[in-house]
Amino acid sequence: MTLNSRSIDYKHQSASPGRAFTGEDRVMGRCKAASVRSAFTLVEVMVALPMAAILFIGLYLGFSQGFAVIQLARENLRATQILQEKTELIRLFHWDALSAAPNPYAFTNWYYPTAKGDKQGIAYIGTRIISDPPVSENYSNEMKLVTFQLTWTSGKVKRQREMSTLVSQYGLHNYVLENR
Repeated sequence: MTLNSRSIDYKHQSASPGRAFTGEDRVMGRCKAASVRSAFTLVEVMVALPMAAILFIGLYLGFSQGFAVIQLARENLRATQILQEKTELIRLFHWDALSAAPNPYAFTNWYYPTAKGDKQGIAYIGTRIISDPPVSENYSNEMKLVTFQLTWTSGKVKRQREMSTLVSQYGLHNYVLENR
């Protein structure tokens, strides 16, 4: 048997005199040098296992954080949709209806509004507050500040969003509803 820097010469190591080394000898365990060289040592395995565990934990944390960020973005998007819907609806109120509207007004929307029963998901609890606008011009008595506040619980964290709009006595509803 001769060793050089790259490989072992298996032709001179045979199972019986005059016979060359074959694949059958390797399967039957007749090649001592190949079996010693083909396995990992205990030290190599003990170093590789913690490294593999660290990589697996990092991969798991990356995926779980990614899913949590996506879920939070979806909840924020749904909250924005609810606030925008309520804001657009209030801008179409007539001045008399807006002045007579209950103040504050509470409402509840759901994450999945079309689902049935308890499968609607997160409850978004909102409040509409109508107040005088923070302006001091002479037309301030012809305006109202409408604020929508929305709260929901995501996991164990309570979240809140708010949207405000100014509504004018001679505003958008005159163009949309009365000029047909």
